[in-house]
Amino acid sequence: MLPQEIIRKKRDGGELSADEITFVVHGICDGSLSEGQVAAFAMAVFFRGMTTEERVALTLGLARSGSMLDWRGLALPGPVVDKHSSGGVGDKVSLMLAPIAAACGLFVPMISGRGLGHTGGTLDKLSAISGYDTQPDIDTFRKVVRQVGCAVIGQTDDLAPADRRLYATRDVTATVESIPLIVSSILSKKVAEGIEGLAMDVKCGSGAFCDTEAMARDLAESLVAVANQAGLPTVALITDMDCVLGRNVGNAVEVVEAVEYLKGEGTREPRLHEVTMALAGEMITLGGLAPSAAAGRARAEAALTDGRAAQVFGRMVSALGGPDDFLEHSGRYLAHAPVIRPCNAEQSGYVVGMNAREIGIAVVALGGGRAHADDAIDPSVGLTDVIEVGGRVRAGSPLCIVHAASDSDADAAIDAVRRAIRIGDGAPTQRPVLMERIVQ
Repeated sequence: MLPQEIIRKKRDGGELSADEITFVVHGICDGSLSEGQVAAFAMAVFFRGMTTEERVALTLGLARSGSMLDWRGLALPGPVVDKHSSGGVGDKVSLMLAPIAAACGLFVPMISGRGLGHTGGTLDKLSAISGYDTQPDIDTFRKVVRQVGCAVIGQTDDLAPADRRLYATRDVTATVESIPLIVSSILSKKVAEGIEGLAMDVKCGSGAFCDTEAMARDLAESLVAVANQAGLPTVALITDMDCVLGRNVGNAVEVVEAVEYLKGEGTREPRLHEVTMALAGEMITLGGLAPSAAAGRARAEAALTDGRAAQVFGRMVSALGGPDDFLEHSGRYLAHAPVIRPCNAEQSGYVVGMNAREIGIAVVALGGGRAHADDAIDPSVGLTDVIEVGGRVRAGSPLCIVHAASDSDADAAIDAVRRAIRIGDGAPTQRPVLMERIVQ
């Protein structure tokens, strides 16, 4: 086969065979396809799309380009299930969900990513914990999953390596926003994990990649269809990301919120709790440990209430190199910003809307995210106690608390947050955080 002929076929709207896609994946992985050819392939798919069958072939090809994890040899006494989110602002769900699911009898080998653009990354949040190793070797990963029930780490070098090269090319050729390529990238890593079920959280709104319900539904339906045809039972929830999820945005401050959530300290933010419990119910049902999502949710609520989930989180942190007493003394092991100031409202009224993307960008500007791939992150900066949409405010009362490295950074963040939060005279009608459930 000739790469240019396969690219030409897709460029002209043709459907590629499984063999042709396998050939392309091998070329991406072993370097026999040039950067120009990889870019041309990505651009052809961007404009011409892919059928479900092509997406399945690309997903499986990328998954098989490296190691495929197999958990059967460990004789685990429970099913292996995972969750993935399309990314959002303040989305710390994985930090709580993995130990909740493990406390209910699942085994969760969660391979997560760093922050992209305005959305925070689970790995960046866990890296804020002193000593936590987000890149252990595969043997350590398997050992922690077996002993603790869950491990949240980053992608290893030998897991879907073809996807890494394809994604790097997409990132610099304006082809990231392609549903077929997004689906295959996400699912290739999940298939390679060797899991038995997957719960997908597809975010929708100003703080998400999918800013419209139609786009979110397209992504969710494709993920479910491709995953199931690839042999991975999957359910997707479309959830609202038109405002911050939870109360804190930033790396260390989101870990603080996750620990408080697991320990039951204070009131759990209702939208964050709803998303976490809904996904937990789906995971437990996918694993066959409950007859319905509602029954699975009840099991998750019990594991949260009696403290089992918090204990699992503490054991995971310790097993991956973090402090043994992190749950009890998390403040000792997380960085604290030197400048902490309120962002006060300039008028009275109700919070009628929020541009979550602008909130995320404000945190990136503070140093809590990356403008470039190799940028260092300041784990201490961010926003806490962000007011909810529908909340009533008085002039001079805080919209949030800014944690910054300097006064000038705090000033800039305060201006950005004020622009992102809209205040009006009447209370808004709020849309539900759980928007739609997509099944095969």
